[in-house]
Amino acid sequence: QVQLVESGGGLVQAGDSLRLSCAASGRTFSDYTMGWFRQAPGKERDFVAAIRWSGDRTYYADSVKGRFTISRDNAKNTVYLQMNSLEPEDTAVYYCAASRAFNYWSTGAYDSWGRGTQVTVSS
Repeated sequence: QVQLVESGGGLVQAGDSLRLSCAASGRTFSDYTMGWFRQAPGKERDFVAAIRWSGDRTYYADSVKGRFTISRDNAKNTVYLQMNSLEPEDTAVYYCAASRAFNYWSTGAYDSWGRGTQVTVSS
């Protein structure tokens, strides 16, 4: 497994931007597909974005497409989530996760998770 630590969350207003970071340690970071998920109070943990090990394939939930961008720096063992045009509906705890499976959209595909970082968007 790989150890993951998220950072960069906070309280912002609607329309603002945030960049989340996820630092990895342990096994070879570049072997993994990396994903971001989020969980709002009382709701399930939902897929947000994922990026393949090489960085050439990225995937997004429809709700964030065009506003969020996932990227990775394998030399720094870090994955990022740039979030623009934030909306109150984006309020959630955001989790970083690592996977060696194909089904990047499923929480079950990920075997390593961070503890999460809170993002709160006020209207």
